[in-house]
Amino acid sequence: MPQLAFDITFFAELPKLQPTVRKGVLEAWEKFDRLTLDQLFKDPGLKLESLTHANDKQIRTIRIDQFWRGVVLAPTTGDTFVLLRVMAHDKAIAWAKKQKSSINEVTRAVEIRDAATLDAITPAYEQVARTSSKARLFAAFSDGDLRALGIDDETLRQARSLVDTEQLEIFAPLLPQDQREVLQYLAAGCTVEEVWQEIVAPALQASVQPVDTQDYETAIRHTRARIALITAPEELRDILEKPFAAWRIFLHPSQRKVAYRASYSGPAQVTGGPGTGKTVVALHRVKHLLGHLRDGDRILLTTYTNALVNALRSGLESLVEDAELRERVDISTVDGFASRVVAEAPGAVALRPLMNNEEESRWGKAAKATGFTGSAQFLSQEYRHIVLAQDIRTLADYEAADRRGRGSRLTAAERPLVWETIERFTAGLAADGARTWLQTCAQAARQLEEKGPQYRHVVVDEAQDLHPAQWRLLRAAVPARPDDLFIAGDPHQRIYDSKVSLKSLGIKVTGRSVKLRKNYRSTQEILRWSTALLIGRPIAQLEDEGRNDTLLGYRSALHGDGPALHAAATEEAELDALVTQVRAWTEAGIGAGEIGVSARFNKTCAKAVARLKDAGIPAATLRAADAAGEVTTVRVGTMHSFKGLEFRCVAVIGVTEDALPFPKAVTPPDVDAKQHETDLMSERCLLFVACTRARDGLYVSWSGEPSPFLVQAGV
Repeated sequence: MPQLAFDITFFAELPKLQPTVRKGVLEAWEKFDRLTLDQLFKDPGLKLESLTHANDKQIRTIRIDQFWRGVVLAPTTGDTFVLLRVMAHDKAIAWAKKQKSSINEVTRAVEIRDAATLDAITPAYEQVARTSSKARLFAAFSDGDLRALGIDDETLRQARSLVDTEQLEIFAPLLPQDQREVLQYLAAGCTVEEVWQEIVAPALQASVQPVDTQDYETAIRHTRARIALITAPEELRDILEKPFAAWRIFLHPSQRKVAYRASYSGPAQVTGGPGTGKTVVALHRVKHLLGHLRDGDRILLTTYTNALVNALRSGLESLVEDAELRERVDISTVDGFASRVVAEAPGAVALRPLMNNEEESRWGKAAKATGFTGSAQFLSQEYRHIVLAQDIRTLADYEAADRRGRGSRLTAAERPLVWETIERFTAGLAADGARTWLQTCAQAARQLEEKGPQYRHVVVDEAQDLHPAQWRLLRAAVPARPDDLFIAGDPHQRIYDSKVSLKSLGIKVTGRSVKLRKNYRSTQEILRWSTALLIGRPIAQLEDEGRNDTLLGYRSALHGDGPALHAAATEEAELDALVTQVRAWTEAGIGAGEIGVSARFNKTCAKAVARLKDAGIPAATLRAADAAGEVTTVRVGTMHSFKGLEFRCVAVIGVTEDALPFPKAVTPPDVDAKQHETDLMSERCLLFVACTRARDGLYVSWSGEPSPFLVQAGV
């Protein structure tokens, strides 16, 4: 019987389609499910039409509704068709005529390329290359190496015509997807062996038979990373209504290999830039682990903020339909888990967390009482980065502490007074029934070390922002054995002041660490602009603070417009421009609920909400929108609160020299030079995180002088 499969490119564009168009896609799929091949070709409503002057007679169009058409791969053999794109009528026909399908002789996967455009532009680039003084971009790689990575003769000719990465970016959207990735990774500095392991090996199918380049039926089933075969209308309806559900079927082979590995011999880690699917992989890992739990075993799925907890809960509900099975997963922040552990202890007394700015005043009082003349900021950081980080409990241990992470000198003679001040601070908290969150984590870790683990598995998302005290708690929450900890994070998104080396805490992931490099959220244009904010600045790895991470090979398969930048004379003018931009997005068919507005400060967010509402545009803060279950308003929040979220379009406003970096968030260099650099990097990462929340459209604005981060990135 015929069936209609779906290419990942269609799902990438799915959020842009109106509900009526999605309904038309479902109706088209149902026709393929119930009609014979002969009936499909004769159906007047479907109009499965061949195209005149097409590059490939196997590329056809189908009718979705009066104004929209689907482009399908309709092989001459077999019963499986593939929906590639859904576009406006004329655009669909024009796009379809340019495309050409083939089967890769190495990976056995179906490929689609814009053959017409490639044929038109390649001769011109070959002419430029012949007269250029530059070396060819892929001169270091032999034809044999490239063919072994799946590069066919057509793409090889095009690759040999390129002299720089800018030219490759022009060709990239036109090339077959897997071959495009191979060339982009090589151009970014990866070796042939690394590209083989990252891209080719996971896609290979175990078969000793020669590749039949005409057998599309088999090839479609070999293209699991990009083509989905859906067997029930309920499954398709769920995906069309909740695009996250597409992740149930579309894991890149490298992601699937990590998520569904039978077992790891110890802690395992997956890292990668924004939009690479780390959270999705973590959720799939939970699904895999749920299938192997014994009676009484439970899983802890944890992250940094409550907003991310809600997102994880929603994602797990989409991925694991069995409610009883989901009940075996506890989802909470690390701080929330710590509070629960402490509260469950015999004779536990409820303690209140410190209010905003209360900690600084308490340090000041403690210093005054002991006669310490240093700053409250120094004391707070000393307590956080030395005492709590190293679980120090006595003066002797403090005097022997490792201070390599601190840039402020402290002589041996000064340490007893500092320790006395710290003890005065903690005693004052205890007397007033108060605590810091990290104190709670440290106490919970000690309790579990005495009591014993509570979980069989712990899965950690947004791992880069966790403090050593929190890591000790998670280490104590699960016994040290295979599949104990699964960790997902990105050091480039470290926006809180946490310095950690998992290795030093006994969490060793060597040999069990994988980096994801393909972005599935933002366009390459947005990604390239955003990564310029960080390029060239060292960022420590999660597992070993002494080694740096990189964005080498970090790419997106999506293409679109680059960021729109706006400089305003005043804050009022900037808010007016924001209204104009948001209105332009909504008039282009983007739903208000698909738009996010982010700023450094809550007060800026409040002004943005008020101005949008005054202009008749529904808007609310993230917290208010989430509390009301509101999904049809523009959501406005601080850059910190946008962590882990995504929107179709994002406006990042107030990016001024006074906001980023925010002076109060940056330790003065005369207090601690190392901490000063760390704080500057956190501020830089904060802007990077905000900008990479955008899928299709990014707008960045400021009034007065722009942030030096923008200036340094070449804006």
